[in-house]
Amino acid sequence: MTTRIVPSVLPADFSRLGEEVRLLEKAGVDRIQWDVMDGRFVPNLTMGPDVIASVRPLVTLPFEAHLMVADPDRLLPRWLDAGCGMVIVHAEAAGHLHRTLGDIRERGGSAGVALNPATPPSAVEHVLDLVDLVLVMTVNPGFGGQRYLPSMAAKIRRVRELVDATGRDIEVEVDGGISPDTIGSASAAGARTFCAGSALFADRDAIGERVAELRRLAAEARR
Repeated sequence: MTTRIVPSVLPADFSRLGEEVRLLEKAGVDRIQWDVMDGRFVPNLTMGPDVIASVRPLVTLPFEAHLMVADPDRLLPRWLDAGCGMVIVHAEAAGHLHRTLGDIRERGGSAGVALNPATPPSAVEHVLDLVDLVLVMTVNPGFGGQRYLPSMAAKIRRVRELVDATGRDIEVEVDGGISPDTIGSASAAGARTFCAGSALFADRDAIGERVAELRRLAAEARR
C-alpha cells in the first residue's frame, strides 16, 4: 500500500516560498498542500490563488488546495487555474456539497472533502461517488503546530470502512499534529496519506530524512 507524505506549507518561510517548495520536492514528498484560510471559517488568514500560481512553475509536484473557507464555491475556478489538481472543501462549509464536488470534477480537478473533528463520517457517506479523497482533520483547523487528537483514530477507521465499501480508489488523508510519534496511530487506523507541517520544517536541513522516517513508521504500523 502506498504511503503518501504531503507537507503543509503553513510553517514555511513565506519570504522564500519558491526556495521552500523546491526544498520539499528535493526531499521526496508526494504533493504539497496549500492551507487556504479566510478568517471566517477558521480564525486565521493565509494565501490566495495568486501566491500559489507564482510558485507553480518552480516544481513538478502535484498541488492540493485545502479550502478552510466559508464559501468554497466563490473562487473555485481560481484554485484550479493556479495549478491545484486536487481541491479539498469542508463538508461543514459547502452548502450543497454534492454540487460543489461535482463542479470540481467537471472542471477537470480531483475532488476532496474534509471533516472537522466533531463532524461524523456519515457527512460524506452519500457523496463518495464524487470523491477522490477524504481528509480527516486530527486537529481543529486554523493553526499549525497543534497536538494530534488520539480520539480521531476511531473516526479514521470508520472512514476507511466507508471508502473500502465503495470499491473505488479513494485516498484517506489525515491532517494535524502528524509526527513520528503520531503517524503510527493514524496509519494503523487506515490513513495512507499524511499531511505534516511542523514536524518536517522543524529542521530544514533534515526534511528528506524526516520524510523517510514518516514513511517507514507508517508502513511499520500496518504490519
